Amino acid sequence: MLVYLCRKGLYVPEMTSKKKGAQFFENIAEASTACLVTMVQGNLAAIAVSHLLIASQTGLVAGTVASLAILTARTRKRWLISLLLGVVTAVVDFFVHPGDVGEAAVTGLGAALLSYLVGLIVRYLGGRKKPSAD
Repeated sequence: MLVYLCRKGLYVPEMTSKKKGAQFFENIAEASTACLVTMVQGNLAAIAVSHLLIASQTGLVAGTVASLAILTARTRKRWLISLLLGVVTAVVDFFVHPGDVGEAAVTGLGAALLSYLVGLIVRYLGGRKKPSAD
Protein backbone atom coordinates (compact mmCIF):
# COMPACT_ATOMS: atom_id res chain seq x y z
CA MET A 1 0.00 0.00 0.00
CA LEU A 2 2.81 2.40 0.91
CA VAL A 3 4.53 1.78 -2.44
CA TYR A 4 1.28 2.59 -4.27
CA LEU A 5 0.84 5.83 -2.33
CA CYS A 6 4.44 6.84 -3.04
CA ARG A 7 4.04 6.21 -6.77
CA LYS A 8 0.85 8.27 -6.89
CA GLY A 9 2.47 11.11 -4.93
CA LEU A 10 -0.03 10.80 -2.12
CA TYR A 11 2.43 9.87 0.60
CA VAL A 12 4.92 12.41 1.80
CA PRO A 13 7.42 11.21 4.39
CA GLU A 14 7.81 13.30 7.48
CA MET A 15 10.43 16.03 7.31
CA THR A 16 12.88 16.32 10.15
CA SER A 17 12.79 19.48 12.22
CA LYS A 18 16.20 20.40 10.78
CA LYS A 19 14.80 20.30 7.23
CA LYS A 20 11.70 22.22 8.29
CA GLY A 21 13.87 24.97 9.77
CA ALA A 22 16.04 25.09 6.67
CA GLN A 23 12.94 25.39 4.46
CA PHE A 24 11.58 28.18 6.67
CA PHE A 25 14.75 30.26 6.46
CA GLU A 26 15.13 29.52 2.75
CA ASN A 27 11.62 30.86 2.08
CA ILE A 28 12.32 34.02 4.06
CA ALA A 29 15.62 34.61 2.27
CA GLU A 30 14.14 34.07 -1.19
CA ALA A 31 11.18 36.39 -0.59
CA SER A 32 13.41 39.08 0.96
CA THR A 33 15.94 38.90 -1.85
CA ALA A 34 13.29 39.10 -4.56
CA CYS A 35 11.67 42.09 -2.86
CA LEU A 36 14.97 43.90 -2.38
CA VAL A 37 16.15 43.44 -5.97
CA THR A 38 12.75 44.48 -7.35
CA MET A 39 12.58 47.59 -5.16
CA VAL A 40 15.90 48.91 -6.42
CA GLN A 41 15.07 47.70 -9.95
CA GLY A 42 18.24 45.63 -10.13
CA ASN A 43 20.56 48.49 -9.15
CA LEU A 44 22.22 46.93 -6.11
CA ALA A 45 24.27 50.10 -5.52
CA ALA A 46 21.02 51.93 -4.68
CA ILE A 47 20.18 49.73 -1.67
CA ALA A 48 19.45 51.80 1.42
CA VAL A 49 18.50 50.89 4.98
CA SER A 50 14.84 51.64 4.23
CA HIS A 51 14.94 49.10 1.38
CA LEU A 52 16.44 46.48 3.69
CA LEU A 53 13.76 47.07 6.33
CA ILE A 54 10.87 46.81 3.87
CA ALA A 55 12.37 43.73 2.18
CA SER A 56 12.92 42.12 5.59
CA GLN A 57 9.31 42.72 6.58
CA THR A 58 8.04 41.31 3.31
CA GLY A 59 10.36 38.30 3.49
CA LEU A 60 9.56 37.49 7.10
CA VAL A 61 5.79 37.59 6.64
CA ALA A 62 5.77 35.89 3.22
CA GLY A 63 8.29 33.23 4.27
CA THR A 64 6.37 32.42 7.44
CA VAL A 65 2.98 32.21 5.71
CA ALA A 66 4.37 30.13 2.84
CA SER A 67 6.22 27.78 5.22
CA LEU A 68 3.09 27.20 7.30
CA ALA A 69 1.05 26.53 4.17
CA ILE A 70 3.68 24.11 2.85
CA LEU A 71 3.80 22.23 6.16
CA THR A 72 0.01 22.07 6.25
CA ALA A 73 -0.18 20.80 2.67
CA ARG A 74 2.64 18.32 3.37
CA THR A 75 4.09 18.63 -0.09
CA ARG A 76 7.63 18.39 -1.40
CA LYS A 77 6.86 19.22 -5.01
CA ARG A 78 9.37 21.92 -5.90
CA TRP A 79 7.14 23.67 -8.44
CA LEU A 80 4.22 23.85 -5.99
CA ILE A 81 6.40 25.23 -3.20
CA SER A 82 7.83 27.85 -5.59
CA LEU A 83 4.39 28.82 -6.88
CA LEU A 84 3.00 29.16 -3.38
CA LEU A 85 5.94 31.28 -2.23
CA GLY A 86 5.58 33.51 -5.30
CA VAL A 87 1.86 34.13 -4.79
CA VAL A 88 2.24 34.77 -1.06
CA THR A 89 5.21 37.09 -1.66
CA ALA A 90 3.26 39.11 -4.25
CA VAL A 91 0.29 39.56 -1.91
CA VAL A 92 2.43 40.42 1.11
CA ASP A 93 4.59 42.80 -0.94
CA PHE A 94 1.51 44.70 -2.08
CA PHE A 95 0.29 45.15 1.51
CA VAL A 96 3.67 45.91 3.11
CA HIS A 97 4.31 48.84 0.80
CA PRO A 98 1.17 49.61 -1.22
CA GLY A 99 1.82 50.90 -4.66
CA ASP A 100 1.94 49.36 -8.06
CA VAL A 101 0.33 45.94 -8.48
CA GLY A 102 2.84 45.26 -11.25
CA GLU A 103 5.78 45.67 -8.88
CA ALA A 104 4.20 43.23 -6.43
CA ALA A 105 3.63 40.75 -9.26
CA VAL A 106 7.25 41.06 -10.40
CA THR A 107 8.41 40.53 -6.81
CA GLY A 108 6.28 37.39 -6.55
CA LEU A 109 7.56 36.10 -9.86
CA GLY A 110 11.13 36.78 -8.75
CA ALA A 111 10.58 34.90 -5.49
CA ALA A 112 9.03 31.95 -7.32
CA LEU A 113 11.87 31.73 -9.85
CA LEU A 114 14.52 32.12 -7.16
CA SER A 115 12.87 29.43 -5.06
CA TYR A 116 12.67 27.03 -7.99
CA LEU A 117 16.29 27.60 -9.05
CA VAL A 118 17.63 27.27 -5.51
CA GLY A 119 15.62 24.06 -5.09
CA LEU A 120 17.08 22.61 -8.30
CA ILE A 121 20.62 23.53 -7.27
CA VAL A 122 20.18 22.04 -3.80
CA ARG A 123 18.73 18.86 -5.28
CA TYR A 124 21.58 18.61 -7.80
CA LEU A 125 24.30 19.18 -5.21
CA GLY A 126 22.59 16.93 -2.67
CA GLY A 127 22.33 14.11 -5.19
CA ARG A 128 26.01 14.10 -6.06
CA LYS A 129 28.02 11.44 -4.35
CA LYS A 130 31.13 12.45 -2.48
CA PRO A 131 34.35 10.64 -3.34
CA SER A 132 35.07 7.77 -1.02
CA ALA A 133 38.10 7.81 1.22
CA ASP A 134 39.23 4.35 0.05
